[in-house]
Amino acid sequence: MKNFLFLFLSLTFIAVAPAQTKAGGATLPNNVNFEGEALVLNGVGVREKFWMDMYAGALYLDSKSSNAKAIIAENESMAIKLHMVSKMITSDRMIDAINEGFENSTNGNTASLKNEIERFKGFFKEEIKINDVFDLVYFPSKGVVVYKNGKELGRIKGMAFKKALFGIWLSDNPADKKLKNGMLGK
Repeated sequence: MKNFLFLFLSLTFIAVAPAQTKAGGATLPNNVNFEGEALVLNGVGVREKFWMDMYAGALYLDSKSSNAKAIIAENESMAIKLHMVSKMITSDRMIDAINEGFENSTNGNTASLKNEIERFKGFFKEEIKINDVFDLVYFPSKGVVVYKNGKELGRIKGMAFKKALFGIWLSDNPADKKLKNGMLGK
């Protein structure tokens, strides 16, 4: 009877284990599915600026990894989820941050990606509000697909663009080092 009770309680706790992770006031799913690609949460962190939380960022992969260089280079499905938690994030500020992120990610070598970067920045031109969620999903056969609040905004092909984009958060000069470490599960 004791063994049965222990087994029952163990299974109950496993069944109610959280399917979500909280960060910076946002609740992020531990598993996502984009166009049939099931991905698991690799890690989550918060982008801070002047000691204020701006957004929660989560990295999703098909299997967990803490190797940033390998993740950037991999030609496998993966996603970054950005959940806005501050009214300080505006379209203009986000576009400025994107410009800086691509500069840092590519060590200033953005010329070959100019058209792709301009197209990407266009996805952030509409008003950004608290609890808006952007999903930046890479598919080897389709390129990067950008969603805002579940609605597809567009696609950008090319592995070079994917590397530069994911490098914004995972390169040696990331947008936020604590966020990078969180996304890598450290």
